[in-house]
Amino acid sequence: MRGSRVAALLAGLTAALTLSACGVPPSDVIQAGAPASGMHSPDPKPSAPAVIPLYFLHNGDLAPYSRKVPNPADFGAVVRLLFGGPTTSEAVTATTELPRLTDTPDVAISGDNTFSIQLPKGVPPLSHPAMRQLACTVGHVALPFAALSADANRGGATSAPPVDAQRSPGHTSVHVLGDGWSMKQSDDSCPDPLQP
Repeated sequence: MRGSRVAALLAGLTAALTLSACGVPPSDVIQAGAPASGMHSPDPKPSAPAVIPLYFLHNGDLAPYSRKVPNPADFGAVVRLLFGGPTTSEAVTATTELPRLTDTPDVAISGDNTFSIQLPKGVPPLSHPAMRQLACTVGHVALPFAALSADANRGGATSAPPVDAQRSPGHTSVHVLGDGWSMKQSDDSCPDPLQP
């Protein structure tokens, strides 16, 4: 037993001497930038552009007009596009009853499928066709997020889906708040965006 300890000690001493004599000269501390900290996760993938229907009026009736948007999950941007009115090519057949806004409306979403849209000061109450334009546009854009929420519930997910996905399938409504007035409209009578 004593011999094995001596042999192990000699082997360790030999290894130490061999490593110290490998020809690497001593050096001072080498600066190499900031020390490593934490774990890095890449930025989330941006939402892909998509074609969505914006609802305008054609001969007085509500009709979908396809528009490509950079991020369909940005409901505020979708509402701003709708208030911006038809493009020059759409204006050949499309009109709108939504007013042109001087400031950006604020858009918030609650878990009960309601979009709250706060309009800038000075905007008069909206007409019934204008309210339907809003309800149908945001209702259609909200559908993929409602389906996402339903899939998460079917899969037994234990964590809450993102805020945008907390709406359940069903009808969506808009609650428009103006300067001293408010109005509500459901998307339950919207035309199918796949129909011409």
